[in-house]
Amino acid sequence: MSQDMFYRMKVAGLERDLPICRVTDDLYIGAFVIFGDVELTEACARELLKKAPEHDVMITAESKGIPLVYEMAKQAGENHYLIARKVPKLYMRGVFSTTVRSITTAKEQTLCLDQQDAEDLKGRRVLIVDDVISTGESLKALEALVNQAGGNIVGRMAILAEGDAQKREDLIYLEKLPVFNKDGQVIG
Repeated sequence: MSQDMFYRMKVAGLERDLPICRVTDDLYIGAFVIFGDVELTEACARELLKKAPEHDVMITAESKGIPLVYEMAKQAGENHYLIARKVPKLYMRGVFSTTVRSITTAKEQTLCLDQQDAEDLKGRRVLIVDDVISTGESLKALEALVNQAGGNIVGRMAILAEGDAQKREDLIYLEKLPVFNKDGQVIG
């Protein structure tokens, strides 16, 4: 496959060219990265908020969901959101964690929260936010943390649902992102 194959898609009224990247010999994905794209982040946050269920707090996993959840909180007039960190930080106390293996990451990762995060989730309506949901592994890890903290998950949102995630009825998303073969042809 040529290194400069792209998939053009429209999301939140904006067109972007996504580089097609190899995951395995038979599976390629369109790399959707909102880092550094303020226009896209703002537009996606606006459109997701139109679909968001009532909630008390939003949470995302480090790191690609951070600009999105920040912008959603800003536009919604909320002054707080939570981030499940990849590694415990020195300021975190009472850390609890779960492991995740994402399609876009080469190795198993950890997601963790601390006691203060747990207090912010306990008994509250929690909206889980991510940029792309594909295999759902990151989503499962976030769900496990929210459940462990005693939060009530009221919604799962992403900008894009990739591959089999498009079939899930519990996801709220803006657009479908297909997967590709080595020739850049859509396979699902």
